[in-house]
Amino acid sequence: MSITSFKTPHISHKETEKGWVVVDAEALVLGRLASQVAMIIRGKHKPTYSPHVDNGDYVIVINAEKFRLTGKKMTDREYVSHTGYPGGQRFKTPADLMRTNPSRIIEMAVKGMLPKNRIGRRLFTHLFVYTGSEHPHGAQSPKSIEIKTK
Repeated sequence: MSITSFKTPHISHKETEKGWVVVDAEALVLGRLASQVAMIIRGKHKPTYSPHVDNGDYVIVINAEKFRLTGKKMTDREYVSHTGYPGGQRFKTPADLMRTNPSRIIEMAVKGMLPKNRIGRRLFTHLFVYTGSEHPHGAQSPKSIEIKTK
């Protein structure tokens, strides 16, 4: 009786195939949108996923100003930043950020769901968020996908 050994194939970053994906954020809940986008950027939707290899896709999020927050999060949640100077702690609500830079909210949500290491910082550069329905990445011929709401 012979014993056969099945080895799990591991791909290197040179063998990865990266695609481009467009996600429409209109009427989607922020947390559900961000978790799906982070999964696509990370490459967890592919059968060749490996945590130490960057084999995810590039994601373009359009209509960033039209996402939803449930409950009273638009006014009750606070984003904290610091200027680096004494007494420089700043607080902003999502309603404040929606007036100035609505795409920043989606970027922060996705960044929080990526790994906190070198590969996470590199994966974050694969996210492109735009207000409005136009984006400058038409040459990459991105495919449009629908994010599951439930």
